[in-house]
Amino acid sequence: MSQSAITVTIKLFAAYLEAYGLSELVLEFPHGRPVKAVCDPFILIFVKSDRSLKDTDEVVLIQLVSGG
Repeated sequence: MSQSAITVTIKLFAAYLEAYGLSELVLEFPHGRPVKAVCDPFILIFVKSDRSLKDTDEVVLIQLVSGG
């Protein structure tokens, strides 16, 4: 039996936590949705990836971390 949708919990930290005012989101996606398709809309709340850089712009890269 194939599922038509899956439930995914998205944990929000730092700027995402501030932007959404929540520590996590529980969303449904079509079965087989790639991680990139889930992440792209969240990235776009800050800036489109094809935006031209301007003098004094800052680009923040946040390293993935894990631990307990």
